[in-house]
Amino acid sequence: MAVASADIEAGLAYHFQQPTLLEQALTHPSWLAEHERAEAHNQRLEFLGDAVLQLASSILLFEVFPDEDEGTLTRIRSALTKESTLAGFGSALGLGEAILLGKGEQRHGGAQRPSTLADAFEAVLGAIYLDGGLEPAMALVRRLVAPALADVRALLASENPKGALQEYTQEHYHGVPRYDLLKVHGPDHEPRFEVAVVFLGEALATAVAGSRRAAECQAAEAALAILQQRDAAAAEEAPPAPSGK
Repeated sequence: MAVASADIEAGLAYHFQQPTLLEQALTHPSWLAEHERAEAHNQRLEFLGDAVLQLASSILLFEVFPDEDEGTLTRIRSALTKESTLAGFGSALGLGEAILLGKGEQRHGGAQRPSTLADAFEAVLGAIYLDGGLEPAMALVRRLVAPALADVRALLASENPKGALQEYTQEHYHGVPRYDLLKVHGPDHEPRFEVAVVFLGEALATAVAGSRRAAECQAAEAALAILQQRDAAAAEEAPPAPSGK
């Protein structure tokens, strides 16, 4: 393991009674294929960790939002457990530097690939559950998701950025944005789509991604942030309202 187990445990705030579980959780299938002595990779633990995550996040949301309905709770949980969110957790815990990868995966940047980081995080969560039960797994989930739950509106916007942008522009400007495809880059088998978000005649933001939908979502997220920052700055500069006296 490139990073000492003690360092990973410090980030997790959890000490394993069975260290082999942590090692397995950080063993990518590509490593197993190149090392005959390796006993198991992390896919089974990832399967378990996914279920633990769903349960832990459901319990947490049930506690934190006693007045929300099932639909809203489901949307929040979906945003908390999507790949990009889990990859962020894995990166924050330093799992990318610790996961054991085959040489090919290493050469192609596998340690920082979102799917690899997300899988490793779920596998580690599954390992914690097997080693210590639900309580320490819940504690880790609670600690990691707390910052996101402080701004649920932003969290849900990240789940559906195009919908969030349209809702914002309709509410504040009584209009809707337009998405223009500017250019398609790269070879036919691996195209990159460049998209601009246009609103009220202005190209607010552009993005490039492997699909047009992904590029539109990224551009929408950036455009929403720009509009919110502008409106916040304008509100600060506006003169105070008359006192009414």
